[in-house]
Amino acid sequence: MFKLNFIIAFRNIWKNKSSSLINIGGLAIGLSSCLLLMLYAHYEWNYDKQFKNSAGIYQAMVNSYDGNGNTVSTIDLTANVLAATLKEDFPEVKHIARTTNAYKRLLTTADNSFKISSRYADPDFLKVFDFQFLSGNPAKALNDPNSIILTATTAKRLFGTTDVLNKTVKFENQASLKVTAVIKDLPANITYTFEALTPWTLFENLNQWPAKTNWGNHSFYTLMTLTGNTDINQFNQKLKGLVKNHIVTAKEDVFLFPLTKLHLYGDFVNGKSTGGKISQVQLFVALALGILLIACINFMNLSTAHAQKRAKEVAIKKTMGATKSSLVFQFLAESLMLTAISILISIAIVELALPWFNHLLDITITISYLNPVNWIMLFGLLTLTGFLAGSYPAFYLSAFNPVQTLKKKAGFQILGLRQILVIIQFSFAIILIASTVTIYQQIQFIKNRPLGYQPNGLVEVPHEGLLYEKYDLLKSRLLESQAVVGVTQSSSGITNKESTIRELGWEGMAESGKLIDFDQLYTTADFVKTTGIRLTQGRDFNKDRTSDHSGILLSEKAVRIMGLKHPLGAKIIHQGEPRIVTGVFADIVWGNPNKFTAPMLIAYADGISETITMRLNPQKSAAESIAAIGTILKELNPDFPVDIKFIDNLNQGKLKNEATIGILANIFGGLAIFISCMGLFGLTAYSAAQRTKEIGIRKILGATVKELMEMLALNFVKLVLIAIVISSPVAWYLMNRWLMNFDIQTPVSLWIFILTALFTILISLLTVSWQTYKAAIANPIKALKYE
Repeated sequence: MFKLNFIIAFRNIWKNKSSSLINIGGLAIGLSSCLLLMLYAHYEWNYDKQFKNSAGIYQAMVNSYDGNGNTVSTIDLTANVLAATLKEDFPEVKHIARTTNAYKRLLTTADNSFKISSRYADPDFLKVFDFQFLSGNPAKALNDPNSIILTATTAKRLFGTTDVLNKTVKFENQASLKVTAVIKDLPANITYTFEALTPWTLFENLNQWPAKTNWGNHSFYTLMTLTGNTDINQFNQKLKGLVKNHIVTAKEDVFLFPLTKLHLYGDFVNGKSTGGKISQVQLFVALALGILLIACINFMNLSTAHAQKRAKEVAIKKTMGATKSSLVFQFLAESLMLTAISILISIAIVELALPWFNHLLDITITISYLNPVNWIMLFGLLTLTGFLAGSYPAFYLSAFNPVQTLKKKAGFQILGLRQILVIIQFSFAIILIASTVTIYQQIQFIKNRPLGYQPNGLVEVPHEGLLYEKYDLLKSRLLESQAVVGVTQSSSGITNKESTIRELGWEGMAESGKLIDFDQLYTTADFVKTTGIRLTQGRDFNKDRTSDHSGILLSEKAVRIMGLKHPLGAKIIHQGEPRIVTGVFADIVWGNPNKFTAPMLIAYADGISETITMRLNPQKSAAESIAAIGTILKELNPDFPVDIKFIDNLNQGKLKNEATIGILANIFGGLAIFISCMGLFGLTAYSAAQRTKEIGIRKILGATVKELMEMLALNFVKLVLIAIVISSPVAWYLMNRWLMNFDIQTPVSLWIFILTALFTILISLLTVSWQTYKAAIANPIKALKYE
């Protein structure tokens, strides 16, 4: 019986090549889109869950309060002394470690020199995370201040092998470190990834400030595991008031948050988690299931539309004793066969598309065919899709009345359902199109937001190595080369928000002013001139003016918040020292371009610099200037690779996540429209074939080609119009919800829905026009001989 059903299924697929091709093609595109998006969702969902004890790892967070006790911010950076305090005062803490951000550090061997992503960390970092050690002792690997742990790939880059225990590397040309362990390469979807790990004691040996106890400086991450019977909610209650016990004026509390939730639920409002990356995962899962549903709707529509051709087959089988269950099984077998073929094609599509998909999202996704879980999931998808797509046609076809069928009275009561399914298809596609346009509009709105400085022609390089002692020589050489017209140094780049400060003082300040967070940047002379920041009052710093060495620049927002009517010359208490305001500048976008600008200050300070910023000479080509800069940097700092970054590119990178969402919505929205149009094309062809006699009679009675095309196309255009009416309010609601994630947002414009409606109608008309035109110009004599 199974063999017979298989043969019948194969013959029906081969006999109806066009409809089978549409079904297979639509399902293949839908399945490949679904697989890609589900792979991404799985990648994001498993962030930080690859370790054996992942569920027990917590990150220390800090809630800051205003004068009324309201939470004003939540950050994941903590004080350097927090780890030791928690370990000493709270027996619930099992292992605890501090770590820094991952920075590119120069590692040098006798044969190679590379910049490697490196972190400093306490020894317990290796107990919090159970990394897979290829060599070395986890209990001792970070005990020696002059030690270093490498990943396997890093070891091969530096030494050409992973057998590197006790070999020496030079770190930033400042210290010689011994390799004490090699670990397996880390997965890309973890928060605290690195290529090299060095001891916290090395950090303190190379820099004096990290060793100083400072509860007010939030610069480090603190991670820990707790004893097995610890209730996290009760423990967080115990932590309240911890900071206040050490600083009486503190307005903040420490609490623990599961690391496995930080990536997906890392957005906080009023001290409570309100979501984060999870919304993007949910969006892509919904998109995946939606596209798959559209493909399944196509299958159902075309199968039920062609039911009349198989009505006699069903009637004869029933007359000969076939049961309804056997007929259902036969049609489900056909559905599963089509789905299996579609899945094979979709796997090929996914393999071809994965490199592009990984590059687009800057992630690393692979399909492991040796993993039985993947095969179980694939078989489950086959079964689900086959049943979803084929269940209704199977039950519908098997339910035909044999007497009515043999008398050719098998009606098409299902027409109403097919119309509903087409409406659902196009509603989903319209929502995607409107969403794509809104996302694009928001990105352009943010891009066109005034930055407060002139990014064009602005580049930066790391302030590192010999450039510290040779900065003045570098600046003079660059200006003499005429490759640049301005050079300055600063504690961070003009695009990167890396420092904030509280407890400033100014004349007339209320007590609550001590709780205001100000963005803070340190620099020296020519910062305003080089970056193009617009001064509204005062002047730039001048290194030849001794008074400017204790000077400060304030943003317009800072001046408003401070209530300074005459800011120039005003005295500001900054870190306990008086500074004089020498200038006021227009607010700049420093950090997240989607957020409102914070009040900001720029303070003069020698010796606090991580970035050198230059403005290229507009009279020369950028390539020529970059080449000249690279030559000078290599001469003065030969051990370090030249790393020149354009500010425009750095700003563009901030919008990468939104741009990626827009691109994916555009691509998969287009696929949704394409699949919907495939189904519409098949239904139009079938509708025209069913009305062959009617068309022939109308032509003989004088109907024109235009009138016949309008008659045939009108029913389908009506469905699209209904879909537009239904989906537009839904799209408007969803896009307003999405825009709530941005402080700076574009309004959802009416023209978006008008253009979307016109585009969808145009596409649907183009889809049905060819089939309706063929039917309208057919010979009426042949039409009347139909059957």
